[in-house]
Amino acid sequence: MSYATMPDLEGLLGYLPANAQQLLDNASSDVDRVLFCATYDATNATVIAALKAATIQQVAYQLEIGNDRGIRREAPAGVPSGGNAGGVNLSHNGGAAGGSTAGLPILGDQAWAALMLAGLTGQGPIPV
Repeated sequence: MSYATMPDLEGLLGYLPANAQQLLDNASSDVDRVLFCATYDATNATVIAALKAATIQQVAYQLEIGNDRGIRREAPAGVPSGGNAGGVNLSHNGGAAGGSTAGLPILGDQAWAALMLAGLTGQGPIPV
């Protein structure tokens, strides 16, 4: 279940991707992942609004980094990460080549900010 709706997403993006529901579901899973140890009142209006905002911002982030399915991915097998041509180094600096999103943050800055401003981040596990 997604924290946001397709009309919410369309309101931010100005259009609706063909796979909007998949993107929203995957973005909601990303939000859940970073809130794994958080405790909050899921009926609180501020929390509900933050979860919705973070979800649609996460979709926007995924689309911005070229991840049109919202699924983190590695570079395809066999894709070189660089090389040399004469005296020029063609190595890719800072992550895998081939459209990988695996080296990028799980959550985009705007999504994280929506959660942080609602007080949903910075919580660790509660010792028992």
